[in-house]
Amino acid sequence: MTTLLDLGDESFVSLTTYRRTGKPVPTPVWVVRDGDDLVVWTSRDSGKVKRLRRDQRVALAPCSRRGRVAPDAPRISATARVQESEREVGDAERLLRRKYGVQFHLVTTIERVVTLVRRRSSPRVALRISAG
Repeated sequence: MTTLLDLGDESFVSLTTYRRTGKPVPTPVWVVRDGDDLVVWTSRDSGKVKRLRRDQRVALAPCSRRGRVAPDAPRISATARVQESEREVGDAERLLRRKYGVQFHLVTTIERVVTLVRRRSSPRVALRISAG
């Protein structure tokens, strides 16, 4: 049986958050283990963060880079907390940088360029995901 922490070994995980109506919104994310939890690093202004501020319930499943979840993939229910302190966000960034290496560097470099072009940046937050 797959546990929450087992999902920390996956390259991509579908993180499902819920709209006010209860409609699920899946998003493929990078995820890393941190103790007994999983951690995600994302933009403070993202839809998933807005939804999590209202409803901390999440569902997770292994997925492809594009978010495709296999029909027989395990699905795990959990709760997620938005963390905004400099230390928590920095810790999440370091853990993800260690796990994803060059991929992490490439994606964050592209994000910096896009931020310069748009002249608008959104601070990062960490999402701490816990069992049950």
